[in-house]
Amino acid sequence: MTRSWDWATGEGLLGLDDLGEWDAAFERGERNLGTAAIGLAFNCPLEDASPRIVRATQLPDTDQRGFAFTAVGTAARLNGALTPELYEVLRAAGPGRRSIAVNAVGDTMTFVPFRDLPPWLKRWKAVSAVLNKLEAWRLRIAYAAEDAWQALRGRRS
Repeated sequence: MTRSWDWATGEGLLGLDDLGEWDAAFERGERNLGTAAIGLAFNCPLEDASPRIVRATQLPDTDQRGFAFTAVGTAARLNGALTPELYEVLRAAGPGRRSIAVNAVGDTMTFVPFRDLPPWLKRWKAVSAVLNKLEAWRLRIAYAAEDAWQALRGRRS
């Protein structure tokens, strides 16, 4: 069975399972390599897909880099683990809310057992839990103040 992937439109690339095809496309400078990296995460062993996903996270196109980080998150979801190189890519991108890797970091913290996370990601998981709780409290106070203000204004009308 012959498979065809359309590098120009991205059609079929989520089914990519040919590491050599991804390598050749990378050398040719094809578009949609980040999309194809998601396909590798779905269809290839983590150890084989990992170096290609790492390369995809360095692509100059921001959208394709974003898809490459989606591939990292997909790998974490499917395997319950990442390679040391993928953890390093996440660390370099930064785990904060404004990072291109924010969803991949979230998927990793969700689907990789805590005991298997690297120390920096264990710390970030604790920090992010505290930040999320503080944000929830801030919102509750803001909503309560708004409700009180509305009730007060309603009495004056």
